[in-house]
Amino acid sequence: MNKKISEKLIHVANGRQKADLVLKNASIVNVFMEDIEIGDVAVVDGMIAGIGTYEGEVEKDMTGKYLCPGFIDGHIHLESSMVAPAEFEKAVLPHGTTAVITDPHEIANVAGCEGIEFMLRYTQDMTLDVFFVVPSCVPSTGLDEAGACLEAADIEPFYENDRVIGLAEMMNSFGVNQADPAILDKINVTLEHRKIIDGHAPLLSGQELNGYVAAGIRSDHECSNVREAKEKFARGQWIMVREGTAAHNLEALLPLFEAPYAQRIMLVTDDKHPCDLLRDGHIDAIVRKAVQKGIDPVKAIKAGTYNAASYFGLVNHGAIAPGYCADIAVLDSLTELNVLEVYKDGVLAAENGKSLVKSSVPEMGQEIQERVYHSFHVDPVNVSQLAMEKKGERIRVIDLNAHELLTTERIAGWTCREGCADGVDPEEDIVKIVALERHKNTGHIGKGFLGRYGLKKGAVATSVGHDSHNLVIAGTNDEDIACAANRVIENEGGLAIALDGEIVADLPLQIAGLMSTLPLEEVDQRLEKMKAILREWGISEEIDPFMTLSFVSLPVIPSLRLNTYGVIDVNQQKVVDASF
Repeated sequence: MNKKISEKLIHVANGRQKADLVLKNASIVNVFMEDIEIGDVAVVDGMIAGIGTYEGEVEKDMTGKYLCPGFIDGHIHLESSMVAPAEFEKAVLPHGTTAVITDPHEIANVAGCEGIEFMLRYTQDMTLDVFFVVPSCVPSTGLDEAGACLEAADIEPFYENDRVIGLAEMMNSFGVNQADPAILDKINVTLEHRKIIDGHAPLLSGQELNGYVAAGIRSDHECSNVREAKEKFARGQWIMVREGTAAHNLEALLPLFEAPYAQRIMLVTDDKHPCDLLRDGHIDAIVRKAVQKGIDPVKAIKAGTYNAASYFGLVNHGAIAPGYCADIAVLDSLTELNVLEVYKDGVLAAENGKSLVKSSVPEMGQEIQERVYHSFHVDPVNVSQLAMEKKGERIRVIDLNAHELLTTERIAGWTCREGCADGVDPEEDIVKIVALERHKNTGHIGKGFLGRYGLKKGAVATSVGHDSHNLVIAGTNDEDIACAANRVIENEGGLAIALDGEIVADLPLQIAGLMSTLPLEEVDQRLEKMKAILREWGISEEIDPFMTLSFVSLPVIPSLRLNTYGVIDVNQQKVVDASF
């Protein structure tokens, strides 16, 4: 993680030797002074030797261009890109991202320790720096059915890897406040290794927040309003400002870019689909949006670089200064913020929107291959399994909210519209939602009702169902639900949409049912084609048809969820009736 200091570095810094590379006459973003300074940046052995006036073996004129530190995503699940890590790298390097902190809990929920090892091996020789926080909640709570169950003894060996820098988002805030022994074991083993602990506690407040922070949990990426963020900040947490594919929290949290909050915020994406990476960008897109909303560009850049490095203890990352890694993004201006070039460890890694690096897939052991590439263990579903039990004339609807992961409860009447499953009413924006257990062929099926999704016909199936990644299907009728589900089962993971008993389109995700082996551009094309069809079927631009659906199963985000056990009241952590 830390580079060795050489004699040459010191001699170049003192001007006694030529640098390997000098970026001349640049406008340099100084994240310490929160200002711009004009000068040369001297690079030797992948490190910055000095700023001032220098000569180099190679010199590049940067007059009129701005240099900022390489961007750092402080919280992302690489699996959400739906492509293998090398394809993710190819997408984000041209946007100036030189480091990410990833939580591999998606693949860990499917393939356990073998899934984590797969991600560590895959990323170990990439140009992009990939640091890890080891999953804390596999499964997310006791009310979830995953492909693995990781205890403190399972995660502790990963702390011997110097790229593993902490414990990932502690989603089970309920368990923390109940002093659950298994959770405290994970927290204590992390603290014994002097690692950081990330948080995930939407809407947690008051004494429950005190209990959560007292457990050593030092960050949160779930703040959806500034009042919540300020309370957590006041209790000592760093605030991760999230702007991803499904969750858009930046605009609500813009006041945090001012003192005293700005020193302890960082920019994160959490989950980002291929189309957004290719067209909008990565952390650069969040910086650009913040600037468009009136935020000082230097403060926005600092939130997307140095602050994350500071929080995670990446002592030689996140700044353009002597002794720091020569990870540099070259920008055209501080208004447009277009990334022209990217240097990683002093080597040109991307130029004019194209990655210049090549990555290969490392060898994996047979056990890892089997767990990761053959993760579906479920029989095909038939229509009779999907019938709803009618317990009364009312139904409990899980209503989605645009650009948010939070859901709300709606009570509606049981209907029997022609051509629809019982209880479904597309005219009232109510469809059926089903979760099938796919890891151990238990036969467990949760059934309920989803609102404000917009779907008027057909069915949508996905094996990306946070966090346990069982098979989730939303549809207007049982025939299409079964059809879409069975295509995903046949493909051993992926996405599928069906209409009138026929598959209209699909996207196989062969890596743990989460990531494709196809190139990023092809995954993007197929995914966007499916989204366009679903827009025609009624899903609005305010809801991402797949990303938003994938979070309906996560039983740690209020207020209602649906997983293989049924409808979950998150606040009470119990199963409730879909019909009553």
